[in-house]
Amino acid sequence: MTVELGTRESRLQEVADGVFACVRPDGGWCLNNSGLIVSGGQSALVDTAATESRARSLRDAVLGVAGAPPRTVVNTHSHGDHTFGNFVFPEATVVAHEGARAEMAAIGLNLTTLWPEVTWGAVEVVLPHVTFADRLTLHVGDTVAELIHLGPAHTRGDTVVWLPEQRVLFTGDLLMSGVTPFCPMGSVAGSLSAFAALRALGALTVVTGHGPVAGPEVIDAAAGYLTLIQRLAREGAAAGLSPLQAARAADLGPYAEWIDAERLVPNLHRAYGEERGQAVGDPAQMPLLFGEMAEFHGGLPACHA
Repeated sequence: MTVELGTRESRLQEVADGVFACVRPDGGWCLNNSGLIVSGGQSALVDTAATESRARSLRDAVLGVAGAPPRTVVNTHSHGDHTFGNFVFPEATVVAHEGARAEMAAIGLNLTTLWPEVTWGAVEVVLPHVTFADRLTLHVGDTVAELIHLGPAHTRGDTVVWLPEQRVLFTGDLLMSGVTPFCPMGSVAGSLSAFAALRALGALTVVTGHGPVAGPEVIDAAAGYLTLIQRLAREGAAAGLSPLQAARAADLGPYAEWIDAERLVPNLHRAYGEERGQAVGDPAQMPLLFGEMAEFHGGLPACHA
């Protein structure tokens, strides 16, 4: 079953009985995925959308499939492309990791200032109503969803949603499919540790935060990229290169074809810090990192949200 959302070929596709992925091509900046779980007349939504128009299209699609608004919205992390649309689901209880709630409160609508040309609409920050520290079990009709905190990885407050019976895993931006990872707000080493935990779950279907629905091979692909980032940071630091200089000299091999390859620069900054003993998950100077990323890219990357 596939439901078109009417916005740039976005679609709600069924990946298991009563389990749906909302995939927004091409998965670049702020074109995130969401998930929907429907069972026994109840539903839960995993992440919302960046803009008001996309969030309202998502609501229409959810109502068309579930017949009623979701009782629960799970935010996999704090970033606005996954959370700004919370406000169009006022009936729902919003659930997230306690670290994600703190980050959402601190960041606010800052994402909208990075790309002022985007038509964001009347988005607002709706903070989670329920938070957890390590694990939380969500019952959606007869479907059991395990909410698991891993990291710091993509951020310090990442949550994955694991459906053990269906063997479907929603990862948020801890994983991306054919899209370059982004972990300056989290950890390179922490991401690699999180990947080991994800492998142990035994998922058959992986709905990542950006990019097409995948299988478990997406975990190894992301691990290969971040292992390369660690090597580039180690070699660059030994050669006295800055992260930006190391990025300009780097050969990404097969990963160069992934969307948003410019994320190499902020990822290297995080890897350099960890190579020098920086504590996992220490706050990053994001304006500086975005500035260097734009310098490397030749301008601010495009956002088609």
